[in-house]
Amino acid sequence: MKTGRIISFILIILCSISVLSTKAAVIAPKESIKSTVDSVLEVLRDKGLSLPDKKAERRGRLRTLIKDRFDFSDMSMRILARHWKARTPEETKEFVAIFSDLLIGSYISKIEAYTDEKVIYNKEVIKGEGNYGAVSTTIVTKKADIPIDYKLILKDGKWWVYDVVIEGVSFISTYRSQYDDIIVKESYAGLIQKMKQKLDEVNAM
Repeated sequence: MKTGRIISFILIILCSISVLSTKAAVIAPKESIKSTVDSVLEVLRDKGLSLPDKKAERRGRLRTLIKDRFDFSDMSMRILARHWKARTPEETKEFVAIFSDLLIGSYISKIEAYTDEKVIYNKEVIKGEGNYGAVSTTIVTKKADIPIDYKLILKDGKWWVYDVVIEGVSFISTYRSQYDDIIVKESYAGLIQKMKQKLDEVNAM
């Protein structure tokens, strides 16, 4: 009887250690964001990649870094909101693909104007049961300080960005409002067409 209790006690301890080790292995939200942003800045600061004939390579590296941190499936679901359930698997797959390319393209075209501004990582907050987090940062420019907050969700031991709030304006809320308006006034097909047109414009930059 005592032996059985001892074995059970040892198993409980081992399970506890395993859980703690798994949690400890997860990189904190702020460190996750810092790692990605620092990597992006490293690419932007690379003078070799700033050459005209290196444009495709530079954008390719930036695209890889962004895709490795942003959860575009989750973002797409939140943006389409009430329209998401009405979509077929093929439609949701198409939307995620177009939206991710559109957002990444727009983001890259803006950050390429980077002129060595300073990024301050202020604080992180973990919410719910530890599966949601937020990281507040500030971009210090010569003219103004720009607050940027990242909202993250923990999936498979990794923190993924599902929303970005710039100066109080949420990506998710902005796109959701715009896309909902188009779907209601026109159609879902009309939204996809407009997104494709916008993507062509972004890719031409």
